[in-house]
Amino acid sequence: MAQDAANIWTPGGASAFERGPGAINDDIESQAGSPVVDLAEYVQVLWKYRLLVAGIFAAVLAVGTIYTLLLTPIYRAGVTLEIDREASKVLSGPADSLQPQESPTGDEFYQTQYGLLKGRFLAERAVAVLHLGDDEHALKLIGWRPPTFKSSLSPEDQRAQRYSEAVALVEKHITVSPIRASRLVRVEFDSRDPAFSARVANTLAENFITANLDRRFEAASYAREFLERHLAEEKQKLEGSERAAVAYAAQQQIIAIPIPQANGAPPTAATESLVASDLSVLNGDLAAAINQRVLAEQHLHQALTTPGANLPEVLADPTFQQLEQDRAKAMADYQQKLATYKPDHPTMLELKGQLTAIDRSIAAQIVSTQKSIQNQYETAANQEKALQAKVNQLKSAMIDLNNRSIQYNILERDLDTNRTLYDGLLQRYKEVGIAGGVGTNNVSIVDRALPPRKPAVPNVPLYLAISAALGLILGLATAFVLDALDQGISSPADVETRLRLPLIGTVPTTARGTTPTQALKDPRSAISEAVNAIRTALQFSTSDGAPRTLLVTSSRAAEGKTTTAASLATSFARLGGRVLLVDGDLRNPSLHRLLGVKNTTGLSKFLSGAASFEQIVQTASDGSLSVVACGPLPPNPSELLAGPGLAAFLQQAGDAFDLVIIDGPPVVGLSDAVSLAAAAVATLFVVEAVRVRRAAAREAIRRLEAVDARIVGVVLCKFDARNAAYGYEYSYHYAYGGKPAQPAA
Repeated sequence: MAQDAANIWTPGGASAFERGPGAINDDIESQAGSPVVDLAEYVQVLWKYRLLVAGIFAAVLAVGTIYTLLLTPIYRAGVTLEIDREASKVLSGPADSLQPQESPTGDEFYQTQYGLLKGRFLAERAVAVLHLGDDEHALKLIGWRPPTFKSSLSPEDQRAQRYSEAVALVEKHITVSPIRASRLVRVEFDSRDPAFSARVANTLAENFITANLDRRFEAASYAREFLERHLAEEKQKLEGSERAAVAYAAQQQIIAIPIPQANGAPPTAATESLVASDLSVLNGDLAAAINQRVLAEQHLHQALTTPGANLPEVLADPTFQQLEQDRAKAMADYQQKLATYKPDHPTMLELKGQLTAIDRSIAAQIVSTQKSIQNQYETAANQEKALQAKVNQLKSAMIDLNNRSIQYNILERDLDTNRTLYDGLLQRYKEVGIAGGVGTNNVSIVDRALPPRKPAVPNVPLYLAISAALGLILGLATAFVLDALDQGISSPADVETRLRLPLIGTVPTTARGTTPTQALKDPRSAISEAVNAIRTALQFSTSDGAPRTLLVTSSRAAEGKTTTAASLATSFARLGGRVLLVDGDLRNPSLHRLLGVKNTTGLSKFLSGAASFEQIVQTASDGSLSVVACGPLPPNPSELLAGPGLAAFLQQAGDAFDLVIIDGPPVVGLSDAVSLAAAAVATLFVVEAVRVRRAAAREAIRRLEAVDARIVGVVLCKFDARNAAYGYEYSYHYAYGGKPAQPAA
């Protein structure tokens, strides 16, 4: 422990004491600011309140056990349903839209189904089917209590009230649990009887399927009634539209004929007027006539501009071809005979006459062909003019018909609209009639409910585990809350964390019937070892060893500072040094009684100038060290300690002794200890474990630091290691193999 103290209080080769006031607190604050969680601190808290934690744990566990054993067993039976988003399609088409269309990725459909399963209507159907309103025994299985007093209601009102209560109880005991990532849902029912739970669960599932079918049938029935009503209205409108259209067509002489279809297809409902039909035909004929006239005109122009013998029609004429052959033959004969006869020879003249006659026939044939081409042109032109006149006549008639058909077209459009609406409603009516008779459903039972073999409530292992967990949590929470509210300093860790001062050492409590003085006489006792450890720590508190002048004080009286001062003085004296123990408490001295010296002279006489230093120094009864008692109680202790006599005393004591230990008065409420702390080289602060409040200790330390007192550390007195975490009492007995002394009661 001494070596650990030296390592903590002399970082970097220089002690916190040598680095000046506040350095110790800075070291502790820097260590306290570390983010590392100190598990040992939590262990200390649990060890300190171990009996309380164990008591709370046992009490809560006992209450939970009793509560679990007193609970009425509740049996839970469940049925598994499969809910598809859409029912099996027997028919496809517009009839499918009788049911609402759901989004393929939305969850609204299944949430709606779960809500229907937990709804009141399903509980009402189950109560009605099982006749629970009239079965008091069954109602008692689900928690119904008969009225204590006789009701003033009529039997009918009592039955209605019991029915309402039954519905509420059934609805309360229904549990709907969807199976994750599936279309399955578990519907469970709780009661005091396993068979009854299974029967109600199956009834709920069956009624849910029936109700689903009923809703579909009601939807189809409503649609049929709606369509029947509107069909009658549309039929009347259609008949009126047809009568108006026919009457107006007869009045205006509007005749419509069906439009023929190509490829022999049957005629459709499309029609056109007779005038439009004639105009269409004549317009086609006129186009053909114009085309024929244009061709004839081109042919005539060619005939007029081309030599007759070169016309294709002339060249293609057989008569012309025969005449050309005859002329060629006559010309050949003429040329042959010209070599024999002269041109005026009769034979030659006869042949020349034949050639002339043939040329006249060829010219006549050319003229005839040209005349024929001209006649064709004139015929085509006349036909075009006649057709154009007829078309113009029909155009006028068509314009007049269009003017007269405006109202007719309006009537026709109204008729077509009414016919379309009527046909659509009629088709829809037939589809709804067929779809309404198909009993498909999207809900089916996968596993029927069976009577459970064991109750669901209470789950004894679970309830006991919860009770144990609650007891442990409550015990731990109580321990930590009490520790947070505890203003005392009960462990060595509290000295550093709550007072922010280094711990010099701890002084344990003594065994029953043994005083600290008696225990100190045994060098192997726990107190002796503790004092030796404190002495060793003080020896390493500065580079020159223990402080030459050491004040031992505390926040209030009876904390053990006098015993600590005397023990330290004795321990230092055993090392062979010259040690002076001074009783600095001029108000309530006790050192002279502890060491067996006289109090007739002492520090008060020296400070008042009534005695010299040599006259007030005494030897303890055992001769182990020198002592300066308090002396007669002065009327003004504060003034004596604040005067120049204290400095003179410490000067002479320091010259005559190696170590001066002052047993000072308590700090809180007095100024004596502050004066002594200001004059001493170092101050050792004594804290009584558990009893001293944190606020009082902090106030005392604050007053000492206000006068630049150099607090070397804290000694925790009257420390009971059994109330601390494991390990605090180990060091006092390891060397001797002993056991810790039992503290006094």
